Amino acid sequence: MSDPTKPFGQSDIVRLNDEDATVALLERAVTGLWDVVNELTRLRRTTRQNYRVTIFGSARLRPGSFAYESVKKLAAELTKMGCDIISGGGPGIMQAANEGAYSADPEALQRSVGIRVELPFEQKVNPFVGLAYEHRTFFSRLHHFMIASDAFVVVPGGIGTLLEMSLAWQLLQVRKLYNTPLILVGKMWTELVDWGRREMLKKDNELANELVFTIPHCVNTIEETVALIRENRATWLAAQASPSPDGTV
Repeated sequence: MSDPTKPFGQSDIVRLNDEDATVALLERAVTGLWDVVNELTRLRRTTRQNYRVTIFGSARLRPGSFAYESVKKLAAELTKMGCDIISGGGPGIMQAANEGAYSADPEALQRSVGIRVELPFEQKVNPFVGLAYEHRTFFSRLHHFMIASDAFVVVPGGIGTLLEMSLAWQLLQVRKLYNTPLILVGKMWTELVDWGRREMLKKDNELANELVFTIPHCVNTIEETVALIRENRATWLAAQASPSPDGTV
């Protein structure tokens, strides 16, 4: 008489009523999918036409505010220089970035990019986004920002902006990103970096090293920001003209 506990046919099936085996299978499958995603996102074009600047900042700041108008001016200057502008695609500083790009080159909508995330309370994509990407999770959206950007500009913002800035800083620290300026604009970020130095570099209780705090460029003006990006873009353009055999810069 056959053993009723043995599966009929395929010997490696996992029954749904075996919760531990089902969970283990799902975990292996999801891990495998992430391996595929990680492999695919290593791909880069050998050359690209435009240098891409991502601008992070608050969704709460309104048109007419000093920060909004400053970011709009910054994005316009960078677009005229030949940069594409990437934002989170929503209101506030995100809209200011896209509006600035649009004002400088209204015929090239694909140069004003928005990388969005689905939220139940989030406003629609702002009207100045020419090319929009939609994500269901913050995780995939943040990853998209990281692999799409040649420079990051961080202006005043809240917890979301802090998250975006921290991820870029971390990836630059561990050299998962290279030659990608992280530019922090304004007093609030300078004070944050100063706090980090003060609290994380205490003698005999170091939580970081001094090199970590040389990664961000703390500036106060649009002119300083433009100058830093102009310098890095010149290096990028030279690398585009003569890429290394493995495609790295």
